[in-house]
Amino acid sequence: MEPRISIVTLGVDDLDRAVRFYQEMGLTRHRGITDGVAFFQMGGMILSLFPRADLAKDAGIENRPTGFAGIALAYNTRSDAEVDEVIAAAKAAGGRIVKKPERAFWGGYAGYFADTEGHLWEVAHNPGFPIDGEGRIALPQ
Repeated sequence: MEPRISIVTLGVDDLDRAVRFYQEMGLTRHRGITDGVAFFQMGGMILSLFPRADLAKDAGIENRPTGFAGIALAYNTRSDAEVDEVIAAAKAAGGRIVKKPERAFWGGYAGYFADTEGHLWEVAHNPGFPIDGEGRIALPQ
């Protein structure tokens, strides 16, 4: 197996609402495949939105509310100011600020928001994790 994540799929209760949120955050929905699913190209991977009940059925598990699912997606930025910009954009798009950006114990600057479906996103500037011109992040040497 090659070390990569190809697609992250978020189970959503309201597909249209979730699509609007991510479009307001600046993502472009793929126009070719739209029947009951939404895809967004994000650099070298894809973000997928799929109805939660259908996702559970596809995986063969019961669709139960979980509260905190024990997972957070992360968007790393090139500056502290960009953290503030992304958090503000999430709020304007209908997201909920979970934790206002602040200095982190690991030396960076970070905050959290939940999208309209409650999925947790960390927005962070970590000067030790460089981001190249294509938006790819790298672990420090």
